[in-house]
Amino acid sequence: MREAGFTLLGASLLLTIFLFVPVGSKAPAPAPIVAETPTAPNAFADIPLEAVAAIVYDLATGESLYEKSADAQLPLASLTKLLTVYAALAELSPTTPITIPASATRLDSPRAFNAGQIFSLADLARLTLTASLNDGAAAIAEATAARQNRSQNEALASAAAGLNLSQTYAVNGSGLDVNGAISGGYGSARDLARLAGALAAEAPTIAIATTQSSAEATSEGGTAFKVKNTDPIVNTIPHLLLSKTGFTDLAGGNLVLVFDSGIDHPIAVVVMGSSQKARFTDAATLVAATFAHFAGVASL
Repeated sequence: MREAGFTLLGASLLLTIFLFVPVGSKAPAPAPIVAETPTAPNAFADIPLEAVAAIVYDLATGESLYEKSADAQLPLASLTKLLTVYAALAELSPTTPITIPASATRLDSPRAFNAGQIFSLADLARLTLTASLNDGAAAIAEATAARQNRSQNEALASAAAGLNLSQTYAVNGSGLDVNGAISGGYGSARDLARLAGALAAEAPTIAIATTQSSAEATSEGGTAFKVKNTDPIVNTIPHLLLSKTGFTDLAGGNLVLVFDSGIDHPIAVVVMGSSQKARFTDAATLVAATFAHFAGVASL
């Protein structure tokens, strides 16, 4: 009797389910399990820099991998010489003879030449950028302005405009401070990254000279010159394509590096407003972070 009751109860439950559950309905599918994609570590996180401004700029894509006040307009010091050489090469042949004017030999050091000495533009540019020579930069700027029949300011401004360097202008070709309040040139870290990248791409034989510990050239009169690089870390940066230092009282310590992070993948690192020594450690730190970034790790 009890077994019959249980059977009748079971049949009633089955009938209830049949009547109230729509035909063809299915039980809710379990929620899909979504695997979380691990986030790549940020190689540039919490980087300690003394520099007021800095950028790691991917010249292949036009993107910045790291920025710190990258658009602030700051004194350039001898980074101005990059603009001076770029402006000259836009107007003059690398073989154009450049004469050292007497006025250039009275500028502050570093300088290396005597008035009247003559060099090809390419040779003078290599010596000037490698050793940051103020007399060489002044001679190049004067020759460029004479070719354009413009002032030096106008010639340099034209070159900056041609690259759309909106924060960049120069008062002179060397970047020497005009006085205690006015720098010889101004620009942003972003502008200088693009300028250095353009010079390395368009004048690689001149740019590569700045990656060596010294540079050599001979004047048209037969005088041989050998100058030392102002960047002591050129031999420590892998695949370096260009290096340029800058330092004045107004600017502090500046440094631009262009290096290849892979196959034809140039990167520009710029630090501005650092100290005379820390500009090198700042830049080396950013270079190491760049290689870590492309390796997908937090640090190397």
